[in-house]
Amino acid sequence: MQAFILEEYAKKGALRKAEVAEPVVRDDDVLVQIHATAVNVLDAKIKTGEFKLVLPYRLPLVMGNDVAGVVVKVGARVGRFKLGDEVYARPDKDRIGSFAEYIAMNESDVALKPATLSMEEAASIPLVGLTAWQALVEKGGLKKGQKVFIQAGSGDPAGQASGGHGGHHRQRRAYRDGQAARGRYRHRLQEG
Repeated sequence: MQAFILEEYAKKGALRKAEVAEPVVRDDDVLVQIHATAVNVLDAKIKTGEFKLVLPYRLPLVMGNDVAGVVVKVGARVGRFKLGDEVYARPDKDRIGSFAEYIAMNESDVALKPATLSMEEAASIPLVGLTAWQALVEKGGLKKGQKVFIQAGSGDPAGQASGGHGGHHRQRRAYRDGQAARGRYRHRLQEG
């Protein structure tokens, strides 16, 4: 399969398009044919080597931390997904590789893609959504019913993370002409 690989850490230069082996599918894995991916700051920092002490990847490395696509193969113990399911994911840090035609991921790292999102929209969510969740819920201790103010928010992942956890968030954003738009979104965590 074709993929974009990192051969050496560098601030300049591009990833190289290369022919690589299709990923091995483990018993708890799904193999996803990639329809969309996203490029984010984490990818840039991995490329320059800024994270090589915490993420000691073996080079060459297929890059990419966000993915949306279609399940084309399931491992023997997979129970949540079937062939043809549209999914999106942030692969485990030890199994990145969404700048390719296919990626194998543990089914616990994968979610069904909301039908209302395109593949491109879905691929833009996983890493930034996880980052917002970690900041608000894991580090910030957001609890059900608490309120969060998100400066310059516009329905961004932080707002979605707070709302999806039963919090309330209020956003304020300014437009070019100086007018302000305010939105109040009250999301409640479903009980049950």
